[in-house]
Order: sequence, then structure tokens, then C-alpha cells
Amino acid sequence: MDDLEKAILIMFDESGAVDDGLKEQAKNFCNEIKEKPSICSLCIEKLCFSNLVQVQFWSLQTLHEVIRARYSSMSPDEKHMIRSSVFSIVCFEGINDNNLVRVFEGPAFIKNKLAQVLVTLIYFEYPLIWSSVFVDFLPHLSKGNAVIEMFCRVLNALDDELISLDYPRTPEELNVAGRVKDAMREQCVSQIVRAWYDIVSMYKNSDQQLCTSALDSMRRYISWIDIRLIVNDAFIPLLFDLILVGGLSDHLRGAAVRCLLAAVSKRMEPQAKLSLLQSLQINRIFRLITEDNDSELVSDIAALLTGYAAEVLDCFKRINSEVAKGISMELLNEVLPSVFYVMKNCEVDSTFNIVQFLSSYVATLKSFTPLREKQLFHVGQILDVILSLIRFDPGYRNHLDVLDKIGKEEEDRMVEFRKDLFVLLRSVGRVAPEVTQLFIRNSLINAISSTSDSNVEEVEAALSLVYALGESINEEAIRTGSGVLSELVVMLLSTRFPCHSNRLVALVYLETMTRYIKFVQDNIQYIPMVLAAFLDERGIHHPNIKVSRRASYLFMRVVKLLKVKLVPFIETILQSLRDTVMQFTSLDYATEELSGSEDGSHIFEAIGLLIGMEDVPLENQSDYLSSLLNPLCQQVETLLINSKLLSAEESNGKVAVIQQIIMAINALSKGFSERLVTASRPAIGVMFKKTLDVLLQVLVVFPKVETLRSKVTSFIHRMVDTLGASVFPYLPKALEQLLAESEPKEMVSFLLLLNQLICKFNVSVRGILEEIFPAVASRIFSVIPRETLPSGSGAVTEEIRELQELQRTLYTFLHVITTHDLSSVFLSPKSTAYMNQVMQLLLHSSCNHKDILVRKACVQIFVRLIKDWCAHTYEEKVPGFRNFVIEAFAPNCCLYSVLDRSFEFHDANTLVLFGEIVSAQKLMYDKFGDDFLVHFVSKELSAAHCSPDLAEQYRQKLQGNDIKALKSVYQSLIESLRVQQNGSLVFR
Repeated sequence: MDDLEKAILIMFDESGAVDDGLKEQAKNFCNEIKEKPSICSLCIEKLCFSNLVQVQFWSLQTLHEVIRARYSSMSPDEKHMIRSSVFSIVCFEGINDNNLVRVFEGPAFIKNKLAQVLVTLIYFEYPLIWSSVFVDFLPHLSKGNAVIEMFCRVLNALDDELISLDYPRTPEELNVAGRVKDAMREQCVSQIVRAWYDIVSMYKNSDQQLCTSALDSMRRYISWIDIRLIVNDAFIPLLFDLILVGGLSDHLRGAAVRCLLAAVSKRMEPQAKLSLLQSLQINRIFRLITEDNDSELVSDIAALLTGYAAEVLDCFKRINSEVAKGISMELLNEVLPSVFYVMKNCEVDSTFNIVQFLSSYVATLKSFTPLREKQLFHVGQILDVILSLIRFDPGYRNHLDVLDKIGKEEEDRMVEFRKDLFVLLRSVGRVAPEVTQLFIRNSLINAISSTSDSNVEEVEAALSLVYALGESINEEAIRTGSGVLSELVVMLLSTRFPCHSNRLVALVYLETMTRYIKFVQDNIQYIPMVLAAFLDERGIHHPNIKVSRRASYLFMRVVKLLKVKLVPFIETILQSLRDTVMQFTSLDYATEELSGSEDGSHIFEAIGLLIGMEDVPLENQSDYLSSLLNPLCQQVETLLINSKLLSAEESNGKVAVIQQIIMAINALSKGFSERLVTASRPAIGVMFKKTLDVLLQVLVVFPKVETLRSKVTSFIHRMVDTLGASVFPYLPKALEQLLAESEPKEMVSFLLLLNQLICKFNVSVRGILEEIFPAVASRIFSVIPRETLPSGSGAVTEEIRELQELQRTLYTFLHVITTHDLSSVFLSPKSTAYMNQVMQLLLHSSCNHKDILVRKACVQIFVRLIKDWCAHTYEEKVPGFRNFVIEAFAPNCCLYSVLDRSFEFHDANTLVLFGEIVSAQKLMYDKFGDDFLVHFVSKELSAAHCSPDLAEQYRQKLQGNDIKALKSVYQSLIESLRVQQNGSLVFR
């Protein structure tokens, strides 16, 4: 063993006994050897005389690398030496040394590497330099199994390394592949195919593995060789013989099936393809599909049948001849039963899209009116496939019921997977509505007829089909119960499934009932059945809290729809929900993890909708409402007593319960209109006022608990809508408490509440606003920086995001104030101290804010202030405001900000802003006359080097009444100044 061999053994050592440093030295030594000019000769020598697998692999790997890297710089003699040596080793030709046999009989990866080296030579030399490589190889196949196996490996390597498009290729590789394929087609493909045929015929009984290798190589080449070399009277009978005659291995039979699939999938003109498909008589293998479903052979046959069906369908769509279309449909009708069997019982090849194929088939059925008997049968089969595919795997049943991580992942996967299947169901429903509805009805009957609770997946799938059907038909059809719908709905309402305790079954049952509730709207005799389903253990009283909360939400939707028709049942409903109502405000329930918007409070919204109707007698309504509000308010008052003496844990528990109570009362109040509680039944309004009074105490006792402040704020919003103007006496106290401990994030919700008050009551809130505005301004200006807030993903922290949202809400607040005739709020004695900060913020934002919509709002605020404070020419209602507008707002916003090239006239929002700016200029001229004109034209436009002609045009249009013409002239003026200034203008 020489030094190189020792180094290679050290480098490849995996025992862990060799030091990493020594390995690194060995690697460096081997890399130095690689750089020697004689490296190729050395590698050939090692291949011939070394019996060490590591040395053989290193030699082949090095040869491969050197040929790829240095081929163009090699001498002709060196190329010839490598070519002849490698070919001799590959062909087992003229070598007597026994050591060479070890190279040939070594592990598979050595032989694959040897094939890769030969393919690298083919890449550079075939056909221009070494044109006879394949022709020279073929005679050596007579040497037997070892050379035949090597021949197959070379063909496979050629496909992997160069020809196959399953791997990304460079343009050069694609050119070489084209050259190699063209030469092989012309020179040797027919001989290679003959060799494949002879190998399989000769060895099928003695060496099935060798035949399998030959067929797998052949499969790779079928896509680009002349199909007549394969689809002929010799090869096709041989392939079918391998598949159908017993006694052969599944591996060999599968290889033959894969060759047939390659032939079926070959790209051809549709008429030629149809003739090929017809000639195969594929029905000979249909029976094999029902053999052991887990065998690899069945998998291959499934892939062949689905591939064949897809190709036949493609022919039908592409061929115009009616005769050919008829043949296509006959072939399709023949294969479809087997394809349906495959879809329901076998692992389908990943390259075959079931939904895509079935959707294409259903689309072809639209051309047949009416559908024939066989096609109607196939529609039923498609529906059966859909039903089987949408079933959950029973193995996930427990995971899905408790919805742990595994269950959640499976549910999400299934929801996504079902989307396309339900689209297909709708397509089938349009082509054959009666068949679809009958199938769904029968599926539900079958699910119902099972008395076992082990059929969870069957019941869930059947109910899901019923739900999906409801999504595909119009509401009128549901309302009238057309077709079998009325039977379906009644069956649904009257059924109690043994597996109803399962989460998935319970949820889809409730969703489906809600989907068809419009039928009950016209068939009120079924209302008791609907109520029973929602109110018993199938719905709101279901043991699974996720089902119970979803049922509460869906019941609220049902109440919204049926409303007045439920009045006779109110007593029953309230009695049934008594424990649910009490449970909602218990500590155990309050500390349950909430799931998004479904927090259980919808049951109170449903109750509110029921008892808040004017159809309910006043006396009853008062009793119902007080029986709900009084205990809740008393519970809050009790919880608030001595709260400051509680431990943190006890305090958190109380906070959670109070939060639940506020949510409940808030939801309850949604059912009561402002007209009812203030005009027709003011006694109801009194109850809500008392409730508001109690809940405002929460802000006093827990002033810094953000969740409670948020819930109380939400309730005040609700009371503004419900109580109308009668809420006014409560607002000062409420607003004072909310403002007292507000963080920036909470200030946003506070401003939104003020916006609601202004929009609802307009000038009526002036007094409240004048009182509260100074505190609001003080709080906001203490946290918003005077300079621009940072933007861009790198600079934005959570704190900055909160401040940005607060600033945006502030602009809306100021805009709402000015557009509701409340600008006098800014002039109240306590507010004037903040006038300068407000004006500077609006000015800066109108010129520089990155959000064009904010800039537009700021300009609109200035326009309203000019109208309010400068109603009459030369009137000075607000000292200094007139000069501020003329000398600061007009030049900075109306000229310099527009001159900036970031002001993009091609942007729609920017154009709207520009229109506001032009309107503001027109207003300033109307209010300030020559004072504005002289300053803006003579001073500012002159300073910007505006030409006298353009300035005069602007003056004339400003003094006229055509705002559109003024806008056009001013845009031309700005664009002219931009060209003139060439970006050198310094803005003030």
C-alpha cells in the first residue's frame, strides 16, 4: 500500500479512531496529487491494480472532476488514453488482471461512478470525436450479465447527467443533450432497443433483476425515441406477457407496467395518440388492480390506469372528429370504473391530480344533454370518490376531538385538501343536480342508519356533503325546499347521531343546520326541532367548550334570521339557557382560554335580539331584562367591594369575571334599538343607564387594568348607540376616568370614542369637547415627537408603531372636529395654549407626511378652519391665523411640497391631494384677496423663479371661476418650475 492509498483510507475513515488533524493532512496530500499532470494515468492505474473500494471511488471521482475541469486543455494522447482505458474497464475488454474483476464486481456506487465517468466523456466527445461509443459497446453485451448491467447503468447515468429534464439544465447542457439524442436516433437507438428486447426475452426466467434494470433504462428513453420501436407486434406482447403471466417477480412486472405508462404518456398528435391507446387493449390488466392493494405492482398499475385515462380524456378534448371523439369516450367509459376503484382504494401517483382529472371529465359532460345512463353512473362514482376522499382518517380521531397539535395540523390539512373537492362537487351538481342531491341524501341515510358510534368519519363526511350542497344552491331553493332539500333538512333536524359527542360531527351538524335555516323561516312547524338541537347537548350544552361556544355564535345567527317567529318560544329558550348564562360569569369559565371572537358572549347577543324586539310585551321585556341585568350588576358591585385588599391572584380572578360580565352586558344590549329604549319604552333605557353607572365604577376601582378599560370603553360605545343623547350625563365622568390613566395605545381607543360622539351628536358635544380637549392635547403632544416618526421596517419598533397609530387617529380626530362645525373648540380659553402645536403639526404633516391620505386630511382641515375663522374678508377672528395661512401654509404646502419630485402626478391619490391644494388656494384668494395674491405670486412664485407669463396665467385662472382650468395651469406651472430648478430648490 503506497502513501496515496494510505491517505485515501485515512480521509474516508469513519471509525472515529483517526484524528481530525490527520484527516485534514491526508485530504491536503490527496489534493496535491490531483494537481499533478499525470493524475489521470495514476487514477487508471489504481483502478486496474487496487482492490480497495475507497481507492477505486477516489480514483473515479478524481477522473470525473479532472475530465470536467481540464478536458479542453488535455492533449489528444491523454484524451485517447483516458477514453480507451475507461471503455476497456466498462466493457470488460482485453483485461486479464483479476483485480479488475473486483472493480466490476464492487459495490453499486463504484459501478455508478464508473458509468458517470464514461458519460462525462460522451458529453465532450459524442458524436463528433467518439462517434462509435454505443455501437462499440453493444457487441460486448454477449459477455453476459455483468456487462449488460453496466450498459444499463451507463444509459441511466446518461439520462440523469444530461438528458432528463427532471433536473435543471444550463443552455449548454440542453444543446449537448439535443446533439446526443439526434446522433443516437440516427445511429444506434434501434440497435439499443433490439438489445433491450433480447435481454428481456433471454433472461426473464433466469435473471429477473437484470431484466428489470433493462426495462427501467428503456422507460427513461421512450419519451424521445421513435415510439414505433416500442409499440409494435414484438415488444408490446412481450410487456403484456411479463405483466399478465404469473410466476414473475412484482419488480419485473412493475418495470413492464412503467414502460407501458411511458408509452401512453408520450407526447403525440391526438389522432396518432388515440390510435396508440386503442391498440394497447389496456383492458387486459384491469383485473390486476384488485390484487393486494399494498403491493408495489398495484401502485404501478394504478399509475398506468390513471395516466391512460388522463391521456384518453386529453384526446377527447383535442380531437374534432366525431368518430374519434366517440372512440375516445368508449375507451374512457371502459377504463373509468378501474380509475374510480384506484381513487378510492389505492395510493395514487403524486403526478396525477385526481380533482383536475375529474373536473376535466365533468366539463366534457356539459356537451352531452341529457346525460346517458353510463355517464350518470360515472357521476355517481365521482360523488362516491369525493365522499371517500373527504373522510378523515380514523387514526386521527382522538387527536381531532381534543384538537391537540397533531389534530390541528390534520384538520388544517383536510380543510385545505377539501377545497378543490367541494369545487368539484359544485361542478357535478350543475351537470347532474338530481343525481347529486339523491347521492347526498342516500349518504346521510346510510350515516344515520349506522347505530355504532364508531362511524364518526362517515357521519362527518356525509354532513359535510350536505353543508357543501347548501353552499352551491341559491337561497330561494333552500327557502322552498326544492328537490330533496326539504326531506334532507327534516332528516337533519330529527336525527340524533350516536357520535354527536364528537367535536367534528357536532360542529358540522350545527353549521349545516344554520346553512339551511331559511327553510325553517317558511316552515315554522320545525322551529321546536331547531331550538332543541341548539339548546340541548348537541349544541350549547355540548360537553366540548369549543362546540358550545360555536353553537352560541350560530344560535345568535339563527335568532337574527327567525327573530319575531321565536317570540312564542322566549320563555322556553331563557329557561334552557339559565345555566349557560350563570356559567358564563363564573371564575372557571372566565379563565378558560378564549378562541378568537368566539368567547361565548354571543349567547347574550342572541338573548338580547330575542327580548329586545318591540313584539315582546313591555312587562315581559322588563322582567326578562331585569332578571339578566340585576344579577350581573349585583355581581359586579360585590366584586368591586374590598378589591384593593385582595392578593394579586384573587384580584386577577375578579378582573376575569368582571371582564366576562361586561362582555355579556355589551352583547345583550345589541338587541335593543335606540328608538325602543329612548322613545317607545324609556323604562328599558333606565335599566341600561343604571348598568352604565355600575360599570363606570370599574374604572375607579381598577384604573390601570387595560383589559377592563378596553371592555368598559367598548360598552360606552354601545351605550352611545343605544341610549342616544340620554347618555350625556354619564360622559364627563366616563371620559375623565378613561383619560386619567391612558397609555398611547389606549389613547387611540379614547379618540375613537370621541369621534363616535362627535359624529353622532355634532355640535351638542361642544361643551364636553371644550372641557376634555386640553387634556387630550397635553397627553398626546407629550408622547408624539415634534419631528417625523421613523418609518421603514428596520426603524419601527412596537412602541413606534403605537405612536404612528396614535398620530393617524389624531389626524382623524382633528378632521372630525373641523368637519362637524366644532373648530371653536380650539379657541376655548383652555385650548388656545395648544393652538400653535396643533397648527405646526398640521402644517408639517400637510407638507411632509409619507401617507398622501393624511396630507389630504390636513389640507382639508386648513380649508375648514379658513372657512370658519375667516368667514368675512379682512375679519381677524383668530389673531395671527390669517398671516400664518398666507405666509406658512400657502408657500410650504401649496408650492414647495408640490415642487418636490416625490409629489407624483401619476399617482391617483396624489392627484386628489393636488386638487385639494388647488381648492385651498382658490379659497385663500376668495377670503384674503390681494393679500394672498401679492404674497403668493409676487413673493413666493418669484422666489421660485417662475416666469412672468406663467405667473400671469395662474393669476387670471385664480381670479376666475373655472377650478378645473386653474388646476391644469397650476400643474403646468409646477412641472415647468421642476424642469427649471432641476431638483436644486431648497425647501423651507
